[in-house]
Amino acid sequence: MRNNPSSSSPRALSSSPQALSSSPRKRGSRKLSIVNILNQFSQALTSSQTPLLDCEILLAFAIKASRTYLYTRPEQTLTPEQQEAFLQAFEQRQQGKPIAYIVGHKEFWSLDLLVNSHVLIPRPETELLVEIALNLLPKDQSLEIADLGTGSGAIALAIAKERPQANIKATDYSKEALHIAEQNAERLKIKNVQFVYSNWCNELKGSFNLIVSNPPYIAEQDPHLSTGDVQFEPKDALITGPTGLEAITHLIDQCRKHLRTKGYLL
Repeated sequence: MRNNPSSSSPRALSSSPQALSSSPRKRGSRKLSIVNILNQFSQALTSSQTPLLDCEILLAFAIKASRTYLYTRPEQTLTPEQQEAFLQAFEQRQQGKPIAYIVGHKEFWSLDLLVNSHVLIPRPETELLVEIALNLLPKDQSLEIADLGTGSGAIALAIAKERPQANIKATDYSKEALHIAEQNAERLKIKNVQFVYSNWCNELKGSFNLIVSNPPYIAEQDPHLSTGDVQFEPKDALITGPTGLEAITHLIDQCRKHLRTKGYLL
């Protein structure tokens, strides 16, 4: 993760958060406590629907602590280096960059996943796919599972954690995304996922009890592509054609020959 270029010396936090957006290089010299920073800068983050939560995450990231720590040490002041780290992160968030890309992490199914701009940010809604998959998969059986378009590896790793006897192949056509997914598997010490560079099923051999995917589904002219977090995410993970249904219809057709009898496609 690259940060924006900074000046040679750490900037001081202004006591007025408005000064941050109007003149980032002109800072007040007074150091602020954790509670002051949360109160003042959350009020300045008007573009976010969750300004206080955003500031908590960014501040915890800057000082390398937990969010709980912020409320156990509310009067603690930041070092110059911590101030600089917070200001850089805050400015990126003011410009709309997703929190997950700023801090480089996102929690999914209680797994701490590395993420960057090469992968979609895992959504809480996608956990429903994992839940449905687990309801279909018996425990303590050697099952064959495929996750197509794995991105950060979120779905494959969540299923692998809950079904350690399963053999999972996770594909993606982005080498950068596969690198992130492999890093996540290594960090989480999950051994039963094999990552495959493949355009959907093209490089897969054999058949599967379950094939799961969260493919692109947004129409290429959808106005939502220029708003919110989506505008920062990889477009090839969001769009595959004019209607948004192209990847879905392709998968339905391609996966038929890879499903076992009584297998499932999610």
